[in-house]
Amino acid sequence: MGVHVRFTGVTDRTLAHQGFPAEHDGHGEVPAQGGDSDGPDGTGELPPVVRRDMLRFSTGIGTHLTALYPDVEALDLTVTRDLLGLTEDQRLDPALADQIAGRLHDTLVRPVRHLIDSGGHRWRPYLLAKVIDVLGGDSERFAPLLAAGELMHTGSLIIDDIEDDAGLRRGRAASHTVFGTAVALNAGTAAYFAFDRALHLVLPDDVPLRCAVQDAYLRALRSAHAGQALDIIGLREQMDTAVATGRAGPLLEQVRLTHRLKSGIPVRTAFEVGALLVGAPPDLRRGLQRFGEAIGTAYQVTDDVLDLRGVMRAGAPTKTVAEDLRNGKVTMPLAQAVALLPRQEMADMWQRIRGGAVTDGTVRDVVTALESCGALHACVEETEHMLQPAWTALRPLLPRTRSALFIQALARFTVRRARVA
Repeated sequence: MGVHVRFTGVTDRTLAHQGFPAEHDGHGEVPAQGGDSDGPDGTGELPPVVRRDMLRFSTGIGTHLTALYPDVEALDLTVTRDLLGLTEDQRLDPALADQIAGRLHDTLVRPVRHLIDSGGHRWRPYLLAKVIDVLGGDSERFAPLLAAGELMHTGSLIIDDIEDDAGLRRGRAASHTVFGTAVALNAGTAAYFAFDRALHLVLPDDVPLRCAVQDAYLRALRSAHAGQALDIIGLREQMDTAVATGRAGPLLEQVRLTHRLKSGIPVRTAFEVGALLVGAPPDLRRGLQRFGEAIGTAYQVTDDVLDLRGVMRAGAPTKTVAEDLRNGKVTMPLAQAVALLPRQEMADMWQRIRGGAVTDGTVRDVVTALESCGALHACVEETEHMLQPAWTALRPLLPRTRSALFIQALARFTVRRARVA
């Protein structure tokens, strides 16, 4: 299906030229790379060799996405039964299945496919496939599970857009604006359960392993929903206190916790699942979990920065620029600015944006202030401080191979991605 992530014919010299580190320096560590961006052109773009491989991977994983969430013409009795949650011993008349197939597709499948088919890097399953292969497993065997994880992520984005009243996602209208809030909310939630279907496909007979994977998955969902709860209620009062006292520390810790729960723990769990699937020892599993959590959390910090700078595809924005800022939401750059701007200037800025409904002029002023005071730079630096210690602890536990080093390089490029989706 083209899901394997192989780099045959790609030399260390090629990767180094493309912006990746060479093999190791004799001590099993990747040489440090300075500066604010990793790409050879200073943009943080993924190297072309990796973009091509990710495209091949995306095409392959797309086959499994379509198998789980097929076109309406392929919605046969078996898939219909799976979507309905019926077991083989529960009767479903074929004529009745035919009658409801179109309605089921319109309300469960299309809202999710609307977003899935719009693209995206699919870096989460790609990185997990690399981890599985590095640890001696076969990512192709587990491809349906990787696809189900992407469906779960897509479902969470659909629900996020409803909760944030966002109108744009990946350059197209958000699902709830096309299919209605009720349908999108239900479809987004239902997408979480594709994981259970895929798990039975890849581990039909290994009940203990299936239970361990499912337990990890459910814990991740619980954490992500807790993080979303904290995100919804927001940090306006905590920001009031930070601005009044000039103490950014407590506020930053709460932002970090929300990011860990929403984004860090789901990636942590993906790496844990990969370790479980290949039978990795406990110390390696823990190292992978910590590294995955660092990647996911750092990715969310970068997302806060890109919300202000904008993300483009084919010359058009993929989301509303400064959407969080326009809603008066406290993000990492605002929290960092508390310690970087003069107190009165910070208070004036916060007063202008606290209530939401922020004008374009205010957005420009605030973004300029956050750039000039170093708040966005501080966010970028924080992502490095998250990734490097986790990698340093994990590296000695991994095989001493180029592929293992590639995981770290890919993680850094993923976190410090450019403004192009």
